[in-house]
Amino acid sequence: MPAIKVSFPAGRYHATPWGHHVNEGQIEWPPSPWRLLRALVACGFATQHWREIPEAGRSLICKLADVLPSYRLPSASAAHSRHYMPVGTLDKGREKTTLVFDTWANIGDDDLVIHWDCSLTEDERSLFGKLVDCLGYLGRSESWIEAEVLDDNFIDSIQFTAVPHEHGQQRGRGWEQITTIAPLPNNDYTAWREPIVENLLREFPLPAGKKKPTEKLLKDRAKTVQPYPLDILECLQKDTAWWKQQRWSQPPGSQKVVYWRRSDALEVGVPYRMKTPAVRPVTTMLLAITSPSGNKSALPAVARTLPQAELLHRALVGLVGKGSKVDCPELTGKDKLGQPLSGTHSHAHILPVDLDCDGHLDHVVIHAPVGLGDLAQQAIRSMRRTWTKGGVGDMQLALVGCGDLDSMRLIPEPLLDQITNILGPPGGSTTWVSLTPFVPPRFQKKQGKNSLPGQVNAELQSRGLPEAAHIEVLPWDSNTLPLRHFVRCRIGNPPPTDVGYPLQIRFSEPVVPMRPIALGYASHFGLGLFAAGGFGSEGSVE
Repeated sequence: MPAIKVSFPAGRYHATPWGHHVNEGQIEWPPSPWRLLRALVACGFATQHWREIPEAGRSLICKLADVLPSYRLPSASAAHSRHYMPVGTLDKGREKTTLVFDTWANIGDDDLVIHWDCSLTEDERSLFGKLVDCLGYLGRSESWIEAEVLDDNFIDSIQFTAVPHEHGQQRGRGWEQITTIAPLPNNDYTAWREPIVENLLREFPLPAGKKKPTEKLLKDRAKTVQPYPLDILECLQKDTAWWKQQRWSQPPGSQKVVYWRRSDALEVGVPYRMKTPAVRPVTTMLLAITSPSGNKSALPAVARTLPQAELLHRALVGLVGKGSKVDCPELTGKDKLGQPLSGTHSHAHILPVDLDCDGHLDHVVIHAPVGLGDLAQQAIRSMRRTWTKGGVGDMQLALVGCGDLDSMRLIPEPLLDQITNILGPPGGSTTWVSLTPFVPPRFQKKQGKNSLPGQVNAELQSRGLPEAAHIEVLPWDSNTLPLRHFVRCRIGNPPPTDVGYPLQIRFSEPVVPMRPIALGYASHFGLGLFAAGGFGSEGSVE
């Protein structure tokens, strides 16, 4: 006795009942027997390389068409969305749209069970299993499903909640009747079709004796019987356009049948939301920036590292909060009471970078040593665009990858070179130079802990790095001069001293940082970023 269990990974079942328009908001629940058999036949052609239905498939479909299936329905609620679809014409300078309702049964993570009360041969059962395994959707294409054949031992324990109506049957309170569409038993359809076809062909009799019929006669006979498919399998393969063209009011070979189902089978209420699995915390996410035209020259200049990072940070916090109080310490750098996190700079660094070294920002590294949680990851994944002051328009964002810092080393050439500069070689580096200007976080004095070396060493210490053996302010030349043009003031929070230094830091031993080395004022927004090595002859860090 064939039975299948159907789960809906998206938690939705989209299908419109026969005889209804999609905008009526009706849902075919349960799936009609007609729809089920058409899905199996279509799956055979799509996945089993059928050119025509094999003998085992013909007998299988005919057996399933001979009986009406029973269903165990999961709890479901009716839901819908509304779309204004463009129709491709203009009205007063604006594109015209039409309102379209998309209605579905919100099922959640429960399963639908369908059972046909018939016996299959071994070949039919084998083919049935292959078809069921390959079913990808049921109803409209967004109704993704995963189906499997149930063992016969489970069927007796199933309590079916949608069953065919039997003559004189009354189910009582808690049940309701619905009509749906099902195929006729093949023998019934053949018995109905034969006298009709025979009567129609009498107007085009075949010649008596050995005389061959003319081509025109054969065409006329074929045209006459064309609206009447040969059997129920051929009926199931006809699409809506065909049977409407043949002036049928419903698919040939189909019948309206009455089912009993529980009256609460399709509730109207707040849709059930599927529980999303917990997101694995990651420390690093990489976004790519592109312009709508694909023109790299339209991307923000590297000098706009700070404002671009601030704009992106504001947008991310807005996405997390959605108008409410934000509780996402790894993005805001504040605890639940709104107090800044102290100590280790463990919250997110938003670092716009120029990985192809063309002078324009093309990627954003978001790194939080404490880890990016569910809310932060959702916001970063859903971020689709950012803005730039004075630019050509919105900049498009796309998630390149997420994981830890080492996973960024998997990025292929030529971008890998700059990634290696920022992260340092696997064995570490003793020399680190400024990619973006270092801005002192406090007022600078000539000596003491607030001198330039004192502030740099304090910044290194707060990030768990060793004290620098030598700190050098590099001269302004062709390599360092572009750093003078960087924007150095945050909106509403300027630095104590508006000055940026190109620095070279040397350590007594190779340093393998556990995070990108970003020091000083606005270091969480891209300033004070260092790269391993020294400046090359063309100004790039090598």
